This record gives sequence, structure tokens and C-alpha cells, in this order.
Amino acid sequence: MYLKNWGNIMFCYIFVFAALIDKASLLVTVWGFVGGSVVLPCSSDDYEHKLQDVDVSWRHNGSKNVCDLIPHSNLTKTQDVRYKNRTETFPEEYNQRNFSIKLSNLTHADAGRYICFITPSDEMNTVELIINEKLEPVTENANKTIDQKNLEEIKPDSLEKSWLWILIGLPILVLLIIVIIFRRKISSCLTSGKHVRGSEVHEVSPGPGYKSVTADGL
Repeated sequence: MYLKNWGNIMFCYIFVFAALIDKASLLVTVWGFVGGSVVLPCSSDDYEHKLQDVDVSWRHNGSKNVCDLIPHSNLTKTQDVRYKNRTETFPEEYNQRNFSIKLSNLTHADAGRYICFITPSDEMNTVELIINEKLEPVTENANKTIDQKNLEEIKPDSLEKSWLWILIGLPILVLLIIVIIFRRKISSCLTSGKHVRGSEVHEVSPGPGYKSVTADGL
């Protein structure tokens, strides 16, 4: 008898546990920034119950009451003080069983796990909210400052390279000029030498008083 009752208890426990797993949704992770806003999603697949019979409760970290929705009247019920004037609902989406909320003016204290309970369907949507630091806008002055810093960092390198090219290029340029001048001088010397030789070597013709003397005449 004892074993039979124990078996029935275990069967009921397994059935309830399986039902809870079936109703629970997968964990959804949402990222937000300090000072910004974020939408925490929650939806239902239950269309058997009328909207006037549905109640929705949002809880933060298991205890803090973010808001309680009354979908059929488009109102919110009890709410923790720290969430007042920071939550926004979407009544126009209630008929589509969308019970998401928007949380504004985020702080690091808003990080954590949010659970959306839907009754009487016993559905549960779980959202993990991660808060990051606020991204500072980049202004025009900041851009100029960054550009100036980049120029200052690049300037020494460019000056070094410029001086390096000057030190390498100047001797090469001087050497080329010397070679060109030297070649011109050599070519001009060779040309003038040919002219001198051509003018010195000529045929001497005998004059009118010239008499040829041969060996026989002697």
C-alpha cells in the first residue's frame, strides 16, 4: 500500500514537472545601456481563454514587482516604486497575446532576470537583461582632437622618412651630375682632338722652284 501511494506521488510529480517544462519558455537575453531603454519580450500561445480572463505579472529577480497587467482593461495594477514612470506597455498588442513591456532610464540595478507569468495558462517567459555602459557620442571637437593626435603621431615618422630620402637622394643626385659633366668633358675633348689631327695632317705640294733629285743625278 505504501509503495502504491509512493508510486502515485512520483507519477504526479513527474506529470507536474513535465507540464511546467512545457509551459516555460527558453531564456531570452536582451542587452541595454545605462540611460537607455529596452523592450522585454513576453507572448502567449493560449487563445482558448478570453482576454478578460488573462492576467500577466512581471517580476524582477523573483520578487520585485515590475508591473501587473490587466489586458482586458489596458491598465497596470500594483508596481514597485522604482519602476514607476519607467515602464511602458503595448495595449494594442494584447489581442495578439503580446504582453511585452518597455523599460526606460536603465541603470545597472536593472540588470538581472525578468519573468513574465501568464495565468490561467500558467505560461512563463524568462528574459535575462544585461546592462552595459553608456556609449558616449563622438562630437566634432572630439573628431578634430583625435585627428590632431593622429597627425602628431604621424608627423615625426613622416619627417624622419623625408630626411632619410634627402640624405640618400642628395649624394646620388650629386654623383649623377658629376658623371654627366665628366662625360661631356670627355666627349668634347675627343671631338676637339679629331679636329686638331685633321688640320695637321695634309699633303704638301712642291712649289715651282722645287727640283727632284734622284740618285742618278748625283
